[in-house]
Amino acid sequence: MQAQYADGSPEEANPCGAINNTLILNKKPMFGAYTREADVAWEKRVWREIDLREKINHPLYYPIDHQPCRISLMQLVCKHILKGDLIAFADENFYSPLTLSAVKAKLVETIETTEIRYREDGESEEFPIVASDSTSIFTKVIKIRFMEDWFLNRERSAMEVKVTGIAFYEYVEEKEAYKELFWIYYPAAKKYLAKYRVFNPKNISDHSTFDDLFQRREFGSYIVKESNVYDRYVFDYTKGVDALLESDRIKNDIFRFEHDLWHY
Repeated sequence: MQAQYADGSPEEANPCGAINNTLILNKKPMFGAYTREADVAWEKRVWREIDLREKINHPLYYPIDHQPCRISLMQLVCKHILKGDLIAFADENFYSPLTLSAVKAKLVETIETTEIRYREDGESEEFPIVASDSTSIFTKVIKIRFMEDWFLNRERSAMEVKVTGIAFYEYVEEKEAYKELFWIYYPAAKKYLAKYRVFNPKNISDHSTFDDLFQRREFGSYIVKESNVYDRYVFDYTKGVDALLESDRIKNDIFRFEHDLWHY
């Protein structure tokens, strides 16, 4: 029997909130205005890393387990890769697409163990068992990398940014190192990022999506590379605190370039 409001109108069941959320289903991704090639007066490509363990980035990392009302960024991307909606690439230039079987091999962890069984004579015997775990990968992916292009739009006299790709990295505890899983072409993923709500701890009825979060730059990150003739990362020529200072220098150089345009 369907529940009803006090005025007699039917109440639709929604276990995820007070009302059915149709705004998210009808939401379109936000694309920037068309930019002519002649209007790009200056451009720089940077790579920045987002540590999902930082508190500001927790809405991207959690939940770890599957939930009907919430989803993490890694779960969202994996869902649409396995459905065939998105293509995973092995490189940041998007030249080498991964097959579905290759992606599954990266996402599903094989666990080998043994089971003790008893024969009719009462003697025990060990049998090898191979099990799979598809949820541990959501715990281990604690870092993602953005590849984005900053450019000066001559027509609008403004500095703009466009994200080109996202890479996901698994932390391998035994080696104490990160392993790159795959790259996603960001413009192709935008329409799916705009269909899932990102958790807002201050207001769970907020209709902001993952696409909105990235557009508003509501995440913590640090730059690990800028386009350079050597094609090297910051940690290739500096370490520790100096690497963080170099990251800030690259960020400030972009800011100062835009600021100096209006200096008289």
